[in-house]
Amino acid sequence: MKSEKRSVNQVRPTILLNPGPVTLSDRVRRKFLEEDLCHREPEFADLVLDIKARLRRVYPEAEAQYEAILFTGSGTCAVEAIFQSLAPRKGKTLVIANGVYGERIASMLEVQGKPYVLVKSAWPEPMNLVEAERILQRDSSITHVAAIHNETTTGRLNDLQSLGALCRRYGKPLLLDTVSSFAGEEIRFTEWNVAALASVANKCIHGAPGICFVLARKDLLEDGTTEASSLYLDLFKMYKEQKTGFSPFTQATHICVLLQEALKELEEAGGWQSRRARYREISSRIRREFQALGIELFLPEEAYCSMLTSFQLPAGRTYEQVHDALKAAGFVIYAGQAGLYHSIFRIANMGDIKDSDVDRLIEAMGTVVR
Repeated sequence: MKSEKRSVNQVRPTILLNPGPVTLSDRVRRKFLEEDLCHREPEFADLVLDIKARLRRVYPEAEAQYEAILFTGSGTCAVEAIFQSLAPRKGKTLVIANGVYGERIASMLEVQGKPYVLVKSAWPEPMNLVEAERILQRDSSITHVAAIHNETTTGRLNDLQSLGALCRRYGKPLLLDTVSSFAGEEIRFTEWNVAALASVANKCIHGAPGICFVLARKDLLEDGTTEASSLYLDLFKMYKEQKTGFSPFTQATHICVLLQEALKELEEAGGWQSRRARYREISSRIRREFQALGIELFLPEEAYCSMLTSFQLPAGRTYEQVHDALKAAGFVIYAGQAGLYHSIFRIANMGDIKDSDVDRLIEAMGTVVR
């Protein structure tokens, strides 16, 4: 049996079904073998400028009015940079949360000593936009709204169309976590009144972990004043420095090389629309086949994003049993968070996932259930 596993893995690596990092394509992985770059040389500055331009072009609507700013760090780094720099000290941020990551934004503001109002829903529930509007109507000190686009706690794609309409109606700029949706879901910058969004290389873009980024409105960066009390996470400072392609701090040079290649691969594959279509194809099949095995969805199917699904654990199986059996078959899945650990598991279908990988996953899950 062990020799069979090794022979399979010689053909395909272990397939990561967690919501980032993802399984890299061979094309992107080979870029690790290229010549090392120094972050103070013009070649690296040219690389950064190219990456920034490609990030703006992922959504053509953003190209003219937004600027990309790179940080070395996880997606949380980019999210915190937004709230360090743009969330006010005089005024309040309305945080709308229905999962771990919305609540994390409130924790960031708490640590920064910035005022906020939290509208919190139970994790399986949609955002509470009725309560959000009630607060916007009565509290004139609210200056910004914050939310998660794709809440990976459960895989729910939040109703940004309705939230964006509220932001425009009440004239509140939206600070948006798109860490797990950028390049994999639709983002309407103007319609949702997006002031800034945060994302990362190692999710829907299919790069490697280590580089995150913010897309922020150029007029805010040119005319605004930073609210940051952090040297590293100051969007305004980084924006000015990166106009030349250089950064005041050492960037993850090797990861930037991979990010550029992943962005090229995304463009050649047809952009975010084609990537979303592929994600939907895979996730729809996994949901259908798992349900046929008696594994139930945690949310209503229409609530899910294109690239992540939460499932109830099979009857009589612990998460550890499901995880270990699938890992032995060449797949890594993700547990439910906090109180959901003993009731659900999550399957993400970002990265270089082929139809044959899905075939093997379904076969392996059938063995787990039986």
